[in-house]
Amino acid sequence: MIRPTVARVDLGALKSNYRSVVQHLASEQPAYPPGIIAVVKANAYGHGAGQVARALEEAGADLLACADIEEGAALRAAGVACEILVFGALSVSDLDGLFDCRLTPTISTPGAAHAVQAAAQKYRQTLRYHLKIDTGMNRLGFRFDNLRRTLSGLIASPNLELAAVYTHFATADNPDSPLFDHQRVRFEAALDEIDQLRGPERPALHGPGGSTRPDRRPYVHAANSAALLRDSRVWFDRVRPGLLLYGIVPPPFASTLPISPVITLGSRVVAVKGVRAGEGVGYGVHFSPERPATIAIVPAGYADGLDLRLAGRGAVLIRGRRAPIVGSVCMDMLMADVTGLHVSPGDDVVIIGSQNLPSGHVDRIDVREMAAAIGTIPYEILCRIGSRIERIYT
Repeated sequence: MIRPTVARVDLGALKSNYRSVVQHLASEQPAYPPGIIAVVKANAYGHGAGQVARALEEAGADLLACADIEEGAALRAAGVACEILVFGALSVSDLDGLFDCRLTPTISTPGAAHAVQAAAQKYRQTLRYHLKIDTGMNRLGFRFDNLRRTLSGLIASPNLELAAVYTHFATADNPDSPLFDHQRVRFEAALDEIDQLRGPERPALHGPGGSTRPDRRPYVHAANSAALLRDSRVWFDRVRPGLLLYGIVPPPFASTLPISPVITLGSRVVAVKGVRAGEGVGYGVHFSPERPATIAIVPAGYADGLDLRLAGRGAVLIRGRRAPIVGSVCMDMLMADVTGLHVSPGDDVVIIGSQNLPSGHVDRIDVREMAAAIGTIPYEILCRIGSRIERIYT
């Protein structure tokens, strides 16, 4: 049995989005187009990591990225065969999973470097890793201005081989912030310093002027979806799209990339109730109509990941019209004002997605709109879609 509230995930759209990003990179940098690290962390942004990862492999992805070893293990259990990069910290993880599941770790602290070296020595293996440089986000990573002190032991580790170097931008989605350019300059300088620490006998990380070189090893990456759209100077050897793969342009950017939303969220009306003027609706009775109203009950609530702030700010689509969410978002249901719409139990409800108007016009409530209505970001809307919601893959 499937609950009325379901998420539909269009894997064809996902593959098309992946190919659109590939083609965009090739058209902008035809000589040396960057590769892609497809980000599938946090259950593929709520879309379902196993199914999404396999679809991306089919589309040509050869490197996926997840948050931790446990997510990587789940991807292997789902049948993913390509390389999997672990973004997160390793200080409290079971490092055996790196070897059992053939995962590529990120090393972002001296402590992690010692622990991963010891584990690789125990397994008598040489483990390839990505080195993360903190250029100003002050989260994970070796500080850009302290590399000579902190990196020498890692570079000398006998069982660890540097596969890539990367950083992460704190304000890629804020065009007014100067930190983005500061981080870019710091990262360029850090690459040069890492080259010096590794010695002249090893291939250089960083070509003149930031240009890419196809024969360079290790490789370099820095750009998430927002940075990818913002500045091609930070594309380097690979880019790390997440939101773009799922068909959403990160705000506040606009883009001509031909991408489509991958997920829709829908339900059905389970009850229709008349409310007299002056009566209250829902917990806290925050909505009280001035004249008689008709309220539709929809079986989707905050236990399904819908934000409480949608009440009074958001809407759903019913019978091709926008029906404001009123009262309060409850644990298992919400109420929508459908006064004048002649709604009946069983009518389709679109929470995220599009619906046809009687005139043939199509209205849409997308993730960007919903996020803007409640003052959050699209990532949160997607990742909060609840586990009890059935995902139907097409």
